Amino acid sequence: MPRDSKPLCLIVPGLDNSGPDHWQSLWEDKRNDCRRVDLGCWSEPDRRIWTERLDAALAMTDGPVVLVAHSLGCLTVAWWAIGAAHERLARIRGALLVAPPDVDAADAHPFVRRFAPAPHAPLPFPSMLVASRNDRYAAFDRLEALARNWGSRFVDAGHAGHINALSGLGDWPDGEVLLEELIERDGSDPFHRGALRPRA
Repeated sequence: MPRDSKPLCLIVPGLDNSGPDHWQSLWEDKRNDCRRVDLGCWSEPDRRIWTERLDAALAMTDGPVVLVAHSLGCLTVAWWAIGAAHERLARIRGALLVAPPDVDAADAHPFVRRFAPAPHAPLPFPSMLVASRNDRYAAFDRLEALARNWGSRFVDAGHAGHINALSGLGDWPDGEVLLEELIERDGSDPFHRGALRPRA
């Protein structure tokens, strides 16, 4: 695929979709390169349906893609990658995986546990996993281990809750910096773990 081709950013929300004040929705509103995947059954998530819907959305696009997932959408991406066709995987320039829940936790919500166990295989495309130190849905060290399993660059977002609308991030400019890095990277530079720099 041509490296100068601008990728489409496919937004993959989590449980109950992302509301109007969520950074995913704000990005979709202000950016002309973002499009949301309609996973359906937003309040009754089903792993098979959600992965099939993601695959169908990719089938209706051409060219390179960056996946932009939040919460349970991250697990959808990971499960989709396990069974996806090579020609689909080859189009993924990267994935921004933000605040995945710990689907294997004993106290995980029953809907979230439908995506358990979390896949352990490395993702077949570049990825960043962004984690908060006070996310009620996953312990920080568990997400660090998940990033290692997936081969993802691990990004420390500090104390940002579930990195959603309730976190008060607005359109999350720091996240857009990471998105642009995925869009612009040429594959020659390896990812390294890091932290989001606090805004002044």
